[in-house]
Amino acid sequence: MPPLTDHHAATESNGRGTSEMITFEEVSKSWGDNHVLRSLNFHVAPGEKVSIIGPSGSGKTTILRILMTLETPDDGLVSIEREPLWDARGGAKPKETKQMRAICRKIGMVFQSFNLFPHMTAVQNVMEAPVQVLGMSKDDARERAQDLMELVGLSKHLDHKPPELSGGQQQRVAIARALAMRPKILLFDEPTSALDPELIGEVLAVIRDLALSADMTMLMVTHEMRFAEEISDRVVMFDSGRVVEQGPPHKIFKDPDHERTKLFLRAVLER
Repeated sequence: MPPLTDHHAATESNGRGTSEMITFEEVSKSWGDNHVLRSLNFHVAPGEKVSIIGPSGSGKTTILRILMTLETPDDGLVSIEREPLWDARGGAKPKETKQMRAICRKIGMVFQSFNLFPHMTAVQNVMEAPVQVLGMSKDDARERAQDLMELVGLSKHLDHKPPELSGGQQQRVAIARALAMRPKILLFDEPTSALDPELIGEVLAVIRDLALSADMTMLMVTHEMRFAEEISDRVVMFDSGRVVEQGPPHKIFKDPDHERTKLFLRAVLER
């Protein structure tokens, strides 16, 4: 189980504390003429809860995929606890290293589409990575998985396979699976976007509890503006691969400075 502590990390107003958990320095990523990230500088402090908002195609999910090593930056430096995850400075082609694989164990991700193994039961999905990656015994991994399934409110569904579960239940299994590796960083990529409206609340409740109690860094891409306002230490507005504006939730949602942020929020909140 993740250690539990107070919600708000001791961070400065710009989101950087005495150390940095996640660091992007001059990071760029393109697909042909599509510049997804443009010399991005972005920092997240240990324990900080950060929500990333912005229009589709603004580079939000690309940040998460780079952190998960699912995408490779074209330029710049990405570090976790000041250890290089990707070093593409000067356009150098970064290489996968033993250090990279060790760093990746510090990061968990909850995807939009659950990504569970359909042939495995819920508890087996949660057990899989601790057994295969951490080398845990199946008994120890099952005990951890059962604790986490209870945490997300699914202790009665251990032996159900994903097709037997609702979308909200599958996403809660996916959260338990991400927590099973005891990550220092937990990433959420629009975790409710694939859910029916009546199922969104149960997933947000689990994420809310984690944000309020878990001593881990959380980075969430979301279109749930009210939820982001509630659980975040900082909200970051992205557009065209750059940070347009960032600050405390009450500032971003109630009195944003940038016209692009105002237009985006007006469009989203009026839906």
